[in-house]
Amino acid sequence: MDSKQFYGVHTALITPFSDNGAVDFSALEQLVKRQIEGGVDGIVSVGTTGESPTLSTDEHIAVVRRTVELVAGSIPVTAGTGANSTTEAIELTEAADDAGADAFLQVTPYYNKPSQEGLFQHFSAVAECTEKPIILYSIPGRCVIEIELDTIARLYEKYPHICGIKESGASCDRVSEIASKLGRDFVVVSGEDNLILPYMSVGAKGVICTSSNVVVQDIVKMVTLALNNDFAAATKLHQQYYPLFRDLFIEPNPVPAKYALQRMKVIESAKVRLPLCEASAENQKKLDKTLSALGLIGKK
Repeated sequence: MDSKQFYGVHTALITPFSDNGAVDFSALEQLVKRQIEGGVDGIVSVGTTGESPTLSTDEHIAVVRRTVELVAGSIPVTAGTGANSTTEAIELTEAADDAGADAFLQVTPYYNKPSQEGLFQHFSAVAECTEKPIILYSIPGRCVIEIELDTIARLYEKYPHICGIKESGASCDRVSEIASKLGRDFVVVSGEDNLILPYMSVGAKGVICTSSNVVVQDIVKMVTLALNNDFAAATKLHQQYYPLFRDLFIEPNPVPAKYALQRMKVIESAKVRLPLCEASAENQKKLDKTLSALGLIGKK
């Protein structure tokens, strides 16, 4: 299993909606084209940034299938197929597999709060339904629990195609521990845009990124520099875009990213589905200030 396919920048692509709330497949086409032209290493389709919890199964798979068609084999497409129901996660994974996804992102089951043994059995059941690569996604800030190191090691030993993890625990120590214990063939990628470089300095190999929805080429450049151990040059880009990394999360993801893309005229609508709602007027002003300072929009 070649985990190097997950190195670099894999954009956690938003799912665009029209103002009536339907998936906007025309906008999706433009977003995918923009990502490919920007040089990303891969796309994550309908992950949690893609509002997977509020898409129907038919919508979910339709977006994955269309993304695969648009990419046409030029870069890998990882489908977000995690769920807090093991049966649902299996069904989504099998359907996305049939739709042509190259790999799968499996988020920790949320709300259920399973034990580590429960997590092991959950991810094992998903792993047994496909031979394609699986990336685990540990985000305790949203899911309450963390996938512990021993659990990751057990899964990797039994299922070598569980070959990486998107890490969102805000801990360089944990990234170091995972990279040290599981070795070079198990890939760690950042799930936190503001910590891309700190994580990469201790063993991560890239990022599954929200911010690259908004700024593509420079984030690709930053991560490429870090992969080539030019952290001095990479840090300059990090410092330039840190305000964006910060402010794209002042409201629940992907609300700010969609707002930014609308203000940049990349998409027509910043529509999100309830229980998410549009950014507050105060936070819109903050985002406008940041986007304007970076030259991404004109000053009002």
